[in-house]
Amino acid sequence: MIESVILDFDGLILDTETPFWRSWEEIYREHGLVVSAAEWAGLIGSSADPTEAYALLERHLGCRVDRAALRDRRVARELELLEREQVMPGVRGLIADAVESGLRLAIASSSERDWVVRHLDEIGLLECFETIACAEDVAATKPAPDLYEMVLGSLEMPSDRAIAFEDSAHGVAAAKAAGLYCIAVPNQITRHLPFPEADMVVDTLAGRALAEFIDAAEARDRTPRVE
Repeated sequence: MIESVILDFDGLILDTETPFWRSWEEIYREHGLVVSAAEWAGLIGSSADPTEAYALLERHLGCRVDRAALRDRRVARELELLEREQVMPGVRGLIADAVESGLRLAIASSSERDWVVRHLDEIGLLECFETIACAEDVAATKPAPDLYEMVLGSLEMPSDRAIAFEDSAHGVAAAKAAGLYCIAVPNQITRHLPFPEADMVVDTLAGRALAEFIDAAEARDRTPRVE
């Protein structure tokens, strides 16, 4: 029986991915660099500050950039854009279903703890989660299984008693490597990617009951499908 629901944070609970991309896109545009949505989507999920994002610009310019200064500028713009974002559709309902059903809730995020906790607190969801595993808690972030394994260890729960919700290919790979049933919910950025490893792919959580995901997980239908 499923006893726990483990959620990613960025792009799944709150659409931080679009402001993240827009902040980088503005910088790239200044330097005449065009990065496709599909190429960018492939970077999502492994780190809150992927080194490849800087490397793309450096290869284009043919020289090193001041990464620290660039990061400070970009993060300031990202936070400005993030103020416009709301909790992703269906997330509050999914969490409410889990609480009502007595399921344990956890977060597995490749971002830093301060980032995740601050935003969860701001949107009023922090107290819903029993366990939160973040980048500084593990040796390797997604697509490595470490974050999910840490959460499962904290909950003292085998992988077949939990389901994961992810928005990125790296996140899905991490969840599957840890042995979890995983539902992919692509956002505006990651929808450009295929999700062959996901057990289920849905366009949105809006209008979906947690019970249907639990039923699918307990049936262990391993055939990926898009709905």
